[in-house]
Amino acid sequence: MASAQSALSCCAKPATATEAFAMLASNEDFSGGHDAPLPYTYAGEGETIEFKTPDGQSSKAFEIKSNVRSDKYLFVIHEWWGLNDYIKKEAAQYAKDLPGVNVIALDLYDGQVATDPDQAGKLMQGVKTDRSQNIIKGALLYAGPNAKVASVGWCFGGGWSLQTALLAGPKAVGCVMYYGMPEKDVAKLKTLNTDVLGIFATQDKWINPEVVAQFQKDMAAAKKKVTIKNYDADHAFANPSNPKYNKAYAADAHNAAVAHLKKNFKLKG
Repeated sequence: MASAQSALSCCAKPATATEAFAMLASNEDFSGGHDAPLPYTYAGEGETIEFKTPDGQSSKAFEIKSNVRSDKYLFVIHEWWGLNDYIKKEAAQYAKDLPGVNVIALDLYDGQVATDPDQAGKLMQGVKTDRSQNIIKGALLYAGPNAKVASVGWCFGGGWSLQTALLAGPKAVGCVMYYGMPEKDVAKLKTLNTDVLGIFATQDKWINPEVVAQFQKDMAAAKKKVTIKNYDADHAFANPSNPKYNKAYAADAHNAAVAHLKKNFKLKG
């Protein structure tokens, strides 16, 4: 496996931004910055659903349906740990914050969940771009032809949140990405149908201020709107199970995410 440094260099550039981020799992500093999540069991509302994917397979996800019939969907995309109970808890919080929106936590690991950094790194590196895209496309088909779709994700899921907005095409109405790898292909960014809220950490060694600044330039070149919120914090500062967790910044970032989604979904209140 190539080192994270070579993976991100000009000479050994992976095919996609998400693959570049996945390569970071081979970096000991990156892995060491993620303590294993504390045990937690989610016991709230929601259910596991299954839908067909365009590659002839199927995928499972966790859905909290709106109390009223709605074509508005928020896709929640997990960190490198996988779709664990912490992500279900986040999905439930967004369902509470966004009445009238169906919330679906996708599973890009096809049922696998990591409990330690070594395992998480292997799962993240093992993700196949085509399969992940098919899972997202399947979820879009599940949401239906009239769906209005927004996305939110953290770390590994932050990059995939932006990819979801790209795959959603005209259905995309919102995108929040927490310290994930931005898309670097301006031609792809030109196809975005929504503005983007990017939440980043200035002490992040990987999705660092230079990466964020380039993303801003690329979005400007694509003539797309991006709002950047930088926090004087480290990578994964919004994760309560991370040693670099910053409660105040996490709360402020969440409020910004909810405000973006409410505005873009055109929710009242």
